[in-house]
Amino acid sequence: MKRLLNTLFVNQPDVYLSLRGDNVVLSKDKKELAKMPLHNLESIVAFGYTGASPALMGYCAERNISIVFMTKTGRFLARVVGESRGNVVLRKTQYKISESERKSAFIAKNFIVGKVFNNKWVIERSIRDHGLRLDEQRLKGISNTLTELLASIRNVEDLENLRGWEGQAAYSYNKVFDDMILSQKEDFYFHNRNRRPPLDNVNALLSFAYTLLANDTASGLEGVGLDAYVGFLHRDRPGRVSLALDMMEELRGCYADRFVLSLINRNIFTNEDFYQKENGAIILKEESRKKFLQAWQKKKQEKITHPYLKEKISWGLVPHAQALLLARYLRGDIDEYPPFLWK
Repeated sequence: MKRLLNTLFVNQPDVYLSLRGDNVVLSKDKKELAKMPLHNLESIVAFGYTGASPALMGYCAERNISIVFMTKTGRFLARVVGESRGNVVLRKTQYKISESERKSAFIAKNFIVGKVFNNKWVIERSIRDHGLRLDEQRLKGISNTLTELLASIRNVEDLENLRGWEGQAAYSYNKVFDDMILSQKEDFYFHNRNRRPPLDNVNALLSFAYTLLANDTASGLEGVGLDAYVGFLHRDRPGRVSLALDMMEELRGCYADRFVLSLINRNIFTNEDFYQKENGAIILKEESRKKFLQAWQKKKQEKITHPYLKEKISWGLVPHAQALLLARYLRGDIDEYPPFLWK
């Protein structure tokens, strides 16, 4: 159980939620685990739930406290709310901003600031941890380039220029991604980002990691009442979770990329985990996908200190924390959306 802002996250599986007085009670196998007052909660997010009592749902519905149900792996299932109150205002604000490219750019640039800042520190961490095995001067040069691009991104006022600076930053970062692959170089190499389909082992792993991260981010957004399909940087397209793709930008490098690099460099995945289809696509084998998912779930349990909230949370809660902060910005509770800045 973790209290974050005004949201209670119940991440222990198979927990039953019930009401006692003005408190939510968490039980497992008829044994009480914890109790928390409801009067200052905005929402409850339960992962791998057993159920919630009708009394609790009725109490929360009357007081505008949402109850969000997720699977054990973090996939969004449902959000139980009472009469439409704050959420309709929140979504109307989201849609209104999305219609304005200037207002969209004001939010979107912070997603990209987070992305470029974190990519810079992915490189710096590699230099710190593996400096003797790397061309330190080459990587430092790219790190300095990203620092210079950050200054331009922070001052951008329109989406076209933002996409241009983001493209330059991504090009620079990708130039040294292969340098950070330190093991199995014959089978694991990165020349460029390719997808639909991925054409090498590294891109196959990256695509799978990005898909899982997008799903986790979309779940976080839906959990706070935002529309994951209406973005600010990624524009509307049927079936695309544009806002989730926006928000996950800041987590690609520090979360997904570092996760993939660790799988390769620690020899957890080898060439035997993949097969090639007739069209050239490289695909993970079924058992290897299960192995990847198990490692991903383990990664989500690792603890970090959130750089803005200054609280210890698991990596798996980071997309949910960022969604809460975005909702707070859209409601006018904070002056600017704070990106996730990792070091």
